[in-house]
Amino acid sequence: MAETMFGAKLGKKAGVFVAVILVLCVFLLLNCYKAPVTGRSQIILVSSEQAAQMGAVAFQELLKKEKLSNNPIYNEAVVRVGKRITRVADTPNYNWEYRVIKGDDKINAFALPGGKIGVYTGIIPIAKNDAGLATVIGHEVAHVAARHGEERLSVGILAELGAAGLGLALSRQDPAVVSAVMQAFGIGVTIGGILPFSRAQEAEADRIGLVYMAKAGYDPREALAFWDRMEEATKNKPHPPEFLATHPSYGRRKSNIRMWLPEAMFYYERSSKAPNLLISLR
Repeated sequence: MAETMFGAKLGKKAGVFVAVILVLCVFLLLNCYKAPVTGRSQIILVSSEQAAQMGAVAFQELLKKEKLSNNPIYNEAVVRVGKRITRVADTPNYNWEYRVIKGDDKINAFALPGGKIGVYTGIIPIAKNDAGLATVIGHEVAHVAARHGEERLSVGILAELGAAGLGLALSRQDPAVVSAVMQAFGIGVTIGGILPFSRAQEAEADRIGLVYMAKAGYDPREALAFWDRMEEATKNKPHPPEFLATHPSYGRRKSNIRMWLPEAMFYYERSSKAPNLLISLR
Protein backbone atom coordinates (compact mmCIF):
# COMPACT_ATOMS: atom_id res chain seq x y z
CA MET A 1 0.00 0.00 0.00
CA ALA A 2 2.78 2.39 0.99
CA GLU A 3 4.67 1.40 -2.19
CA THR A 4 1.56 2.15 -4.25
CA MET A 5 1.05 5.56 -2.61
CA PHE A 6 4.75 6.39 -3.04
CA GLY A 7 4.58 5.33 -6.68
CA ALA A 8 1.51 7.50 -7.20
CA LYS A 9 3.26 10.50 -5.66
CA LEU A 10 6.34 9.85 -7.77
CA GLY A 11 4.13 9.50 -10.83
CA LYS A 12 2.50 12.85 -10.12
CA LYS A 13 5.90 14.50 -9.67
CA ALA A 14 7.15 12.96 -12.90
CA GLY A 15 3.99 14.06 -14.67
CA VAL A 16 4.44 17.64 -13.48
CA PHE A 17 8.08 17.56 -14.51
CA VAL A 18 7.22 16.24 -17.98
CA ALA A 19 4.56 18.95 -18.34
CA VAL A 20 7.09 21.61 -17.38
CA ILE A 21 9.57 20.22 -19.93
CA LEU A 22 6.90 20.24 -22.67
CA VAL A 23 5.97 23.84 -21.89
CA LEU A 24 9.67 24.75 -21.86
CA CYS A 25 10.22 23.05 -25.23
CA VAL A 26 7.42 25.13 -26.78
CA PHE A 27 8.89 28.24 -25.15
CA LEU A 28 12.33 27.43 -26.54
CA LEU A 29 10.95 26.99 -30.05
CA LEU A 30 9.37 30.43 -29.79
CA ASN A 31 12.52 32.02 -28.38
CA CYS A 32 15.17 30.97 -30.88
CA TYR A 33 17.51 33.80 -31.90
CA LYS A 34 20.40 34.14 -34.32
CA ALA A 35 23.79 35.63 -33.46
CA PRO A 36 24.93 38.53 -35.67
CA VAL A 37 27.57 37.86 -38.35
CA THR A 38 27.75 34.09 -37.68
CA GLY A 39 24.00 33.38 -37.89
CA ARG A 40 24.32 30.72 -35.16
CA SER A 41 20.96 29.69 -33.67
CA GLN A 42 20.60 30.53 -29.98
CA ILE A 43 18.19 29.62 -27.20
CA ILE A 44 17.73 32.59 -24.89
CA LEU A 45 15.33 32.51 -21.96
CA VAL A 46 16.09 35.99 -20.59
CA SER A 47 14.74 39.19 -22.16
CA SER A 48 17.06 41.99 -23.26
CA GLU A 49 15.40 44.31 -20.74
CA GLN A 50 15.98 41.92 -17.83
CA ALA A 51 19.59 41.35 -18.89
CA ALA A 52 20.24 45.10 -19.27
CA GLN A 53 18.91 45.71 -15.75
CA MET A 54 21.11 42.96 -14.32
CA GLY A 55 24.10 44.29 -16.26
CA ALA A 56 23.58 47.85 -14.98
CA VAL A 57 23.33 46.67 -11.36
CA ALA A 58 26.42 44.43 -11.69
CA PHE A 59 28.37 47.29 -13.32
CA GLN A 60 27.58 49.71 -10.50
CA GLU A 61 28.48 47.11 -7.87
CA LEU A 62 31.80 46.43 -9.57
CA LEU A 63 32.64 50.13 -9.87
CA LYS A 64 32.10 50.52 -6.11
CA LYS A 65 34.82 47.93 -5.49
CA GLU A 66 37.31 49.01 -8.15
CA LYS A 67 39.30 52.23 -8.64
CA LEU A 68 38.78 54.12 -11.87
CA SER A 69 41.83 55.36 -13.77
CA ASN A 70 42.16 59.13 -14.16
CA ASN A 71 44.71 58.77 -16.96
CA PRO A 72 43.26 61.09 -19.65
CA ILE A 73 45.10 59.37 -22.52
CA TYR A 74 43.74 55.94 -21.58
CA ASN A 75 40.22 57.24 -21.04
CA GLU A 76 40.17 59.19 -24.30
CA ALA A 77 41.45 56.17 -26.23
CA VAL A 78 38.83 53.80 -24.78
CA VAL A 79 35.96 56.21 -25.42
CA ARG A 80 37.27 57.10 -28.90
CA VAL A 81 37.61 53.50 -30.03
CA GLY A 82 34.53 52.34 -28.14
CA LYS A 83 32.26 54.86 -29.84
CA ARG A 84 33.47 53.87 -33.31
CA ILE A 85 32.90 50.19 -32.55
CA THR A 86 29.45 50.55 -30.97
CA ARG A 87 28.32 52.76 -33.84
CA VAL A 88 28.60 49.82 -36.27
CA ALA A 89 27.54 47.03 -33.89
CA ASP A 90 24.33 45.03 -34.15
CA THR A 91 22.94 46.28 -30.85
CA PRO A 92 19.88 48.18 -29.71
CA ASN A 93 20.25 51.82 -28.80
CA TYR A 94 21.99 51.05 -25.51
CA ASN A 95 23.26 53.73 -23.17
CA TRP A 96 26.87 52.64 -23.68
CA GLU A 97 29.31 53.33 -20.85
CA TYR A 98 33.08 52.94 -21.06
CA ARG A 99 35.29 52.85 -17.97
CA VAL A 100 39.05 52.44 -17.56
CA ILE A 101 39.75 50.60 -14.31
CA LYS A 102 43.02 50.68 -12.40
CA GLY A 103 44.73 47.31 -12.42
CA ASP A 104 48.12 47.19 -14.09
CA ASP A 105 48.36 43.50 -13.18
CA LYS A 106 45.00 42.70 -14.79
CA ILE A 107 45.33 42.00 -18.50
CA ASN A 108 41.62 42.00 -19.07
CA ALA A 109 38.48 43.75 -20.25
CA PHE A 110 34.80 42.88 -19.92
CA ALA A 111 31.33 43.70 -21.21
CA LEU A 112 27.99 43.41 -19.46
CA PRO A 113 24.52 43.20 -21.02
CA GLY A 114 23.00 46.58 -21.71
CA GLY A 115 26.22 48.14 -23.00
CA LYS A 116 28.66 48.44 -20.08
CA ILE A 117 32.35 48.16 -21.03
CA GLY A 118 35.26 47.97 -18.61
CA VAL A 119 38.94 47.99 -19.63
CA TYR A 120 41.70 47.38 -17.09
CA THR A 121 44.84 49.46 -17.39
CA GLY A 122 46.95 46.29 -17.63
CA ILE A 123 45.73 45.48 -21.13
CA ILE A 124 46.26 48.94 -22.64
CA PRO A 125 50.08 48.69 -23.07
CA ILE A 126 49.49 45.37 -24.86
CA ALA A 127 46.84 46.94 -27.08
CA LYS A 128 49.52 49.54 -27.90
CA ASN A 129 47.46 51.46 -30.48
CA ASP A 130 43.86 52.16 -31.45
CA ALA A 131 43.62 49.08 -33.69
CA GLY A 132 44.88 46.86 -30.87
CA LEU A 133 42.35 48.44 -28.53
CA ALA A 134 39.68 47.92 -31.21
CA THR A 135 40.51 44.20 -31.13
CA VAL A 136 39.77 44.18 -27.40
CA ILE A 137 36.68 46.38 -27.43
CA GLY A 138 35.31 44.80 -30.62
CA HIS A 139 35.46 41.41 -28.89
CA GLU A 140 33.66 42.75 -25.80
CA VAL A 141 30.98 44.56 -27.79
CA ALA A 142 30.47 41.34 -29.76
CA HIS A 143 29.60 39.54 -26.52
CA VAL A 144 26.85 42.10 -25.91
CA ALA A 145 25.60 42.08 -29.51
CA ALA A 146 25.42 38.27 -29.56
CA ARG A 147 23.68 38.26 -26.16
CA HIS A 148 26.23 35.85 -24.77
CA GLY A 149 25.47 36.82 -21.16
CA GLU A 150 21.79 35.97 -21.58
CA GLU A 151 22.73 32.77 -23.38
CA ARG A 152 24.98 31.66 -20.51
CA LEU A 153 22.18 32.31 -18.02
CA SER A 154 19.86 30.23 -20.19
CA VAL A 155 22.35 27.35 -20.37
CA GLY A 156 22.59 27.45 -16.57
CA ILE A 157 18.80 27.23 -16.26
CA LEU A 158 18.65 24.26 -18.62
CA ALA A 159 21.50 22.51 -16.75
CA GLU A 160 19.59 22.95 -13.47
CA LEU A 161 16.45 21.52 -15.05
CA GLY A 162 18.45 18.54 -16.31
CA ALA A 163 19.87 17.96 -12.82
CA ALA A 164 16.38 18.19 -11.31
CA GLY A 165 15.02 15.66 -13.82
CA LEU A 166 17.91 13.28 -13.16
CA GLY A 167 17.40 13.63 -9.41
CA LEU A 168 13.72 12.79 -9.82
CA ALA A 169 14.50 9.74 -11.94
CA LEU A 170 16.95 8.48 -9.28
CA SER A 171 14.78 9.30 -6.28
CA ARG A 172 14.28 5.63 -5.33
CA GLN A 173 17.96 4.66 -5.71
CA ASP A 174 20.60 4.23 -3.02
CA PRO A 175 21.80 7.71 -1.84
CA ALA A 176 25.44 6.77 -2.53
CA VAL A 177 24.56 5.86 -6.11
CA VAL A 178 22.58 9.08 -6.52
CA SER A 179 25.49 11.13 -5.20
CA ALA A 180 27.97 9.44 -7.58
CA VAL A 181 25.68 9.85 -10.60
CA MET A 182 24.91 13.51 -9.82
CA GLN A 183 28.62 14.25 -9.38
CA ALA A 184 29.40 12.59 -12.71
CA PHE A 185 26.55 14.54 -14.29
CA GLY A 186 27.99 17.82 -12.97
CA ILE A 187 31.49 17.03 -14.25
CA GLY A 188 30.11 15.88 -17.59
CA VAL A 189 28.00 19.02 -18.02
CA THR A 190 30.98 21.24 -17.15
CA ILE A 191 33.67 19.55 -19.26
CA GLY A 192 31.43 18.24 -22.01
CA GLY A 193 29.01 21.16 -22.21
CA ILE A 194 29.67 24.41 -20.37
CA LEU A 195 33.43 24.76 -21.05
CA PRO A 196 33.21 23.92 -24.79
CA PHE A 197 30.22 26.27 -25.02
CA SER A 198 32.22 29.06 -23.35
CA ARG A 199 35.13 28.53 -25.78
CA ALA A 200 32.68 28.59 -28.70
CA GLN A 201 31.25 31.90 -27.48
CA GLU A 202 34.74 33.37 -27.13
CA ALA A 203 35.65 32.28 -30.66
CA GLU A 204 32.38 33.72 -31.94
CA ALA A 205 33.11 37.03 -30.19
CA ASP A 206 36.54 37.05 -31.87
CA ARG A 207 34.93 36.68 -35.29
CA ILE A 208 32.14 39.21 -34.71
CA GLY A 209 34.61 41.62 -33.09
CA LEU A 210 36.93 41.31 -36.09
CA VAL A 211 34.06 42.35 -38.39
CA TYR A 212 33.09 45.23 -36.08
CA MET A 213 36.63 46.63 -35.91
CA ALA A 214 36.84 46.39 -39.71
CA LYS A 215 33.50 48.16 -40.19
CA ALA A 216 34.68 50.85 -37.75
CA GLY A 217 37.73 51.48 -39.94
CA TYR A 218 40.44 49.61 -38.04
CA ASP A 219 42.66 47.21 -39.98
CA PRO A 220 41.63 43.70 -38.83
CA ARG A 221 45.13 42.39 -39.61
CA GLU A 222 46.23 44.27 -36.48
CA ALA A 223 44.33 41.67 -34.44
CA LEU A 224 47.06 39.12 -35.17
CA ALA A 225 49.74 41.49 -33.86
CA PHE A 226 47.66 42.11 -30.74
CA TRP A 227 47.33 38.38 -29.98
CA ASP A 228 51.08 37.94 -30.55
CA ARG A 229 51.67 40.60 -27.88
CA MET A 230 49.10 38.97 -25.56
CA GLU A 231 50.81 35.61 -25.88
CA GLU A 232 54.22 37.13 -25.13
CA ALA A 233 52.89 39.12 -22.15
CA THR A 234 51.30 36.05 -20.53
CA LYS A 235 53.87 33.38 -21.44
CA ASN A 236 54.96 32.95 -17.81
CA LYS A 237 51.41 32.65 -16.47
CA PRO A 238 49.90 29.17 -15.94
CA HIS A 239 47.46 28.04 -18.64
CA PRO A 240 45.10 25.07 -18.20
CA PRO A 241 44.77 22.45 -20.95
CA GLU A 242 42.43 23.79 -23.63
CA PHE A 243 39.67 21.29 -22.81
CA LEU A 244 39.55 22.73 -19.26
CA ALA A 245 39.82 26.36 -20.36
CA THR A 246 37.05 28.90 -20.82
CA HIS A 247 38.89 30.53 -23.76
CA PRO A 248 40.54 29.12 -26.90
CA SER A 249 44.33 28.93 -26.89
CA TYR A 250 46.30 31.80 -28.47
CA GLY A 251 47.36 29.54 -31.32
CA ARG A 252 43.77 28.61 -32.10
CA ARG A 253 42.65 32.24 -31.88
CA LYS A 254 45.29 33.35 -34.37
CA SER A 255 44.52 30.45 -36.69
CA ASN A 256 40.83 31.39 -36.60
CA ILE A 257 41.59 35.05 -37.28
CA ARG A 258 43.65 34.15 -40.37
CA MET A 259 40.67 32.12 -41.59
CA TRP A 260 38.23 35.01 -40.95
CA LEU A 261 40.42 37.81 -42.32
CA PRO A 262 39.02 37.75 -45.90
CA GLU A 263 35.52 38.37 -44.51
CA ALA A 264 36.76 41.20 -42.28
CA MET A 265 38.90 42.76 -45.02
CA PHE A 266 35.79 42.99 -47.23
CA TYR A 267 34.26 45.37 -44.68
CA TYR A 268 37.52 47.19 -43.92
CA GLU A 269 38.12 48.06 -47.57
CA ARG A 270 34.66 49.68 -47.72
CA SER A 271 34.90 51.50 -44.38
CA SER A 272 35.77 55.05 -43.45
CA LYS A 273 39.32 54.44 -42.24
CA ALA A 274 40.17 55.34 -38.66
CA PRO A 275 43.59 56.71 -37.69
CA ASN A 276 45.62 54.08 -35.87
CA LEU A 277 46.88 56.32 -33.09
CA LEU A 278 49.66 55.12 -30.79
CA ILE A 279 48.45 55.11 -27.16
CA SER A 280 51.01 56.86 -24.99
CA LEU A 281 51.81 54.90 -21.84
CA ARG A 282 52.62 57.78 -19.53
